[in-house]
Amino acid sequence: MAETRLSGPVRVRFAPSPTGYLHVGGARTAIYNDLLRHSLGGADVLRIEDTDRERSDEAMTQQIVSALDWIGCEYDEGPVLQSSRVERHRERVDELLDSGAAYRCFCTPEEIAEQRTAAEKAGEKFRYPRTCLGRPADEVEAMAAAGKPFVVRLRMPDEAIEIDDLVRGHVSVPPEALDDFILLRTDGSPTYHLTVVVDDIDMEITHVLRGDDHLSNTPKHVALFRGFGAEPPTYGHLPLILGQNKKRLSKRTGAASVEEFRSQGVLPQALYNYLALLGWSPGDDVELMSREEMIGRFTVERLNASAAVFDPDKLAWMNHQYIQSLPLDDLMPHLEPFLDEVGLGQGTHAMEVEQERLHHVVDLHRERAKTLAEMAEQVVPYFREKLDYDRELCARFLEDAELPDRLDALHDRYTQAEPFEVDHLDAVLRELAGELEVKAGYLIHPLRMALSASKTGPGVFDLVAAQGREACRRHLGHFIAWLRETEAAS
Repeated sequence: MAETRLSGPVRVRFAPSPTGYLHVGGARTAIYNDLLRHSLGGADVLRIEDTDRERSDEAMTQQIVSALDWIGCEYDEGPVLQSSRVERHRERVDELLDSGAAYRCFCTPEEIAEQRTAAEKAGEKFRYPRTCLGRPADEVEAMAAAGKPFVVRLRMPDEAIEIDDLVRGHVSVPPEALDDFILLRTDGSPTYHLTVVVDDIDMEITHVLRGDDHLSNTPKHVALFRGFGAEPPTYGHLPLILGQNKKRLSKRTGAASVEEFRSQGVLPQALYNYLALLGWSPGDDVELMSREEMIGRFTVERLNASAAVFDPDKLAWMNHQYIQSLPLDDLMPHLEPFLDEVGLGQGTHAMEVEQERLHHVVDLHRERAKTLAEMAEQVVPYFREKLDYDRELCARFLEDAELPDRLDALHDRYTQAEPFEVDHLDAVLRELAGELEVKAGYLIHPLRMALSASKTGPGVFDLVAAQGREACRRHLGHFIAWLRETEAAS
């Protein structure tokens, strides 16, 4: 059967609460809204749901905006602060009261608690018994005028609410599961349910993609839309992201914020790509896709209804692929903060670094670095005046009394080598090894250690050429002196 597609244009919204950092679940929701809006045309609204003033943090709002910009999620309108619209939310409640879709409830918290306890003892699920629904209008007005506290409740329908969910399919909620929920609290503050629906109506939202922890809210929202005489948007509820233990994702199992991944050296293109595939399939085995390619292939019909498992190793693999494949001009701006941390950036305390040589060295290490932080550490030896050598790693070299003299000979050959290029440097070392009647590896391994303080890395002659003649001479000289001093001391 041919796959059907939604038609555009659409108006979607990403509506985080600024009570914490943007974590992977929220980032994935933002990505799916981004893909849907750009695949069908229309608009994407960024709405900050900050009406919980005690828990909302302005700094978190800025962090969320920064994280979305970094990861590559575009929005056409916003950020709109929900708290700036409170008067509008209250205004619309008056319409519901006038139409009879909502009513004032004067029941005290103590009375509600007593009713709830009685229901629990009877083994029943508590539903507000609509004590105040039938109060005469003049009685309601008199109680309000006397200053008796009240909340405003929505009168829920007496029939099932049917929802055709883009991810879950058809969902039917029976009337006995519907409760007359609160729209306005006794202090006149609007509840989450009211603000969300009023804003979705005013912003003309056509499609809502959000986490399935909101699925239980949807019948309330559908009823409220109808109470306003408005058509509900089309909903799609995304399943949870699980850790590798198949339990809800936690901090220990990978529930890091977008900013944490950024600070670890994950590229935004890699994180966007990985999270997009964590619950959506393009229909084949292709995994590495640009945002533009995903926009061209995105359909909500291929969103998966089952929970996805977050795999840090898969993300690391994908990040490595992007590090290898991104054009150098695109990679360097993301690498720059990590170079700053190791003293190779453009800051006032940075080392003197030739940019052309730096680019060459970065290109050389693409194959090995899984993160930008790793890459920055790997390129440092090319620019340090002096390296620190680990005695354990150099144990085999310290046991060879003839090695320093033979490296002296290599030092002299490389001082004179012309041209200072990979093939010629290779030939010079092998010629010397022949003269010394040793295998080439006898010189190659200590040479690598001398130039990088490591046993692994790119091809050793690529390493020598990238270091340049002066740095090569300097590090070889330091290493030879260190071998002799260490041997003498022991």
